[in-house]
Amino acid sequence: MTIDLEAWAKERGVKYFMISYTDLFGGQRAKLVPTQAIRGMQEDGAGFAGFATWLDLTPAHPDLFAKPDPSSVIQLPWKKETAWVAADCVMDDKPVAQAPRVTLKRLVADAAKQGLRVKTGVEPEFFLITPDGQAISDPADTAEKPCYDQQALLRRYDVISEICDHMLELGWGPYQNDHEDANGQFEMNWEYDDVLATADKHSFFKFMVRSVAEKHGLRATFMPKPFQGKTGNGCHAHISVWDLDGKTNAFADKAMPFGLSAQGRTFLGGIMKHASALAAVTNPTVNSYKRINAPRTISGATWAPNTVTWTGNNRTHMVRVPGPGRFELRLPDGAVNPYLLQSIIIAAGLSGIASQADPGPHYDIDMYKDGHMVTGAPKLPLNLLDALREYDKDTELKVLMGEEFSQAFLKLKQQEWNAFCSHFTEWERSNTLDI
Repeated sequence: MTIDLEAWAKERGVKYFMISYTDLFGGQRAKLVPTQAIRGMQEDGAGFAGFATWLDLTPAHPDLFAKPDPSSVIQLPWKKETAWVAADCVMDDKPVAQAPRVTLKRLVADAAKQGLRVKTGVEPEFFLITPDGQAISDPADTAEKPCYDQQALLRRYDVISEICDHMLELGWGPYQNDHEDANGQFEMNWEYDDVLATADKHSFFKFMVRSVAEKHGLRATFMPKPFQGKTGNGCHAHISVWDLDGKTNAFADKAMPFGLSAQGRTFLGGIMKHASALAAVTNPTVNSYKRINAPRTISGATWAPNTVTWTGNNRTHMVRVPGPGRFELRLPDGAVNPYLLQSIIIAAGLSGIASQADPGPHYDIDMYKDGHMVTGAPKLPLNLLDALREYDKDTELKVLMGEEFSQAFLKLKQQEWNAFCSHFTEWERSNTLDI
């Protein structure tokens, strides 16, 4: 049954709705709509000038309408009079094919046609920093090995516990929070769900973390590598695939190696097959490649892959298979678009099933220490331009993600790379001024 947003709001004392959509660069765009106007917005959507956000549109295009999906509505726990609702982009009464949430919904439907229901959980990492973005917010957080630092975690108890309280109130099933491997870095986990629900929660989580941090006079960043020499922000994705009723894990087979069924193995094969192109979406910024290709930190790890390899329960590879019927993709970073992350997982996996892709040999070695011994596995892209070129070459993946989406994404990301290349840095002046 579709939720009547006006009635829902009156029952809860909600005065305003934030009708929100996410653009191709992961930017969250919203209009604040009073409850008295929400009925019309639920039917027709809220109007936007789409070209003013990161979508491949021009002023000549008609209005873009963000049509709220009532199933996603969330009353803000820290601002009860306001609700947030994810929206699908529509233009001329048709879904905007390049829009990330529209892309994901289409791929969910493609998987369902094959009797598959993809569920995921994400592990978003973030730093709590000073408002000016120049330093971590806790000057006492200086341990050489700060991972799981009890004292540093408790010093940020007010922020972390408030966010966790909100997730408990929302029924997300949060189950752990910790200080991560870098000074000032944290991770919070909640229960896995269907990919669309996970993407909506992930999108809202980033908004919530930033809002609560600001409330406490701090700033939260999901930037992949905000500080040189410190572990970067990842966003590992745990993937399982079920039958349509969501009760039977379609990829679990305890009789098979790693507990992965034959079909599950081909799904994994698709991830491995398309890994280099995948990176353009899972690691979508210039800064992303400072995380992927970083030297080891003091902990002895980067916590990020740089080679296309998979393994069992071993965190030094791109893909880890920790138990029957599920695997962990460790490539994505904090900048990943919540909707495109889930989209690219499904697209690559379905490609693997269709082509009966073999994931190749697994490796049990410590890739951070002995990775040089692996000679047959592809290296991940060294920078955003290389990743975009790999994506552009991967015709099969582009088609599965959608031609309109792929064209728009590549065009705007190429523009972003060109803007970066036109920027002169202090390093250039310091190292080449007198050449």
